[in-house]
Amino acid sequence: MKREAVTSAQNPKIKELLSLYEKSKVRRESGLFVAEGRREVEHCIGGGYALRTLFVCPEILGEDGISRLAASAGDGCSVIEVPERLYEKIAYRGSTEGVIAEIHAKKSGFGDIPDKENPLIIVLESVEKPGNLGAVLRSADAAGADAVIICDPLTDIYNPNLIRASLGAVFTTCVIAASSEETIAWLKGRGIRILTAQLQDSVPYYDTDMTVGTAIVMGAESSGLSELWRQNADEHIRIPMLGRLDSLNVSVSAAILLYEAIRQRNSRQIEP
Repeated sequence: MKREAVTSAQNPKIKELLSLYEKSKVRRESGLFVAEGRREVEHCIGGGYALRTLFVCPEILGEDGISRLAASAGDGCSVIEVPERLYEKIAYRGSTEGVIAEIHAKKSGFGDIPDKENPLIIVLESVEKPGNLGAVLRSADAAGADAVIICDPLTDIYNPNLIRASLGAVFTTCVIAASSEETIAWLKGRGIRILTAQLQDSVPYYDTDMTVGTAIVMGAESSGLSELWRQNADEHIRIPMLGRLDSLNVSVSAAILLYEAIRQRNSRQIEP
């Protein structure tokens, strides 16, 4: 494994790293993205992603930590050591344990979604805030959802804010991007019920059967779901709002609906 030391912020490799952080166009054209923090990088390796470069800070990570990560990353990954003063300049956030990785992106499609009898899927339409998307992915991972489909995305799934907010769940969950039309056709072709979360013409979520193959569909908090999804839904569901506001954050809504599906499925399993 190639290993070298870099001490200057003007080094071309440091400049490229910062460009990957800051510009979605660079990420898209290069097929690379950045993750930082030991937990995130380990989830990334465990998710089958190939690492190109590890930027490590020996003063923070330690030699044992560098050796373990380098061994996990494999021979195709280069290791670049940077001093703590430089690491503090290139790290996106403070406490990231002294490791940043450049990673080859993976293109996932519908064929990567596990083929299960009664899948549980989250669909997000035009949700643009990376923090919200990341938080939904954390909920999807926690609930064991089979996939998250991001329709008509307004941000790329390898945005550093999304990766950070997901705590690495973007690597542990099957995440694909597709158009709404493609997703609707795929869901209907497999007999997966489409439940759209909306206030109008809807029933309380707990009155809806989620024990069968289910896709829970949510839109942006500001605009909601498009008419295309409303018209193609098998049922419209809502979370009752008992206060003065009319909606919840999309990540909170996703967690509530996912765990209702889990509750229903667990209850069905223990029925005599």
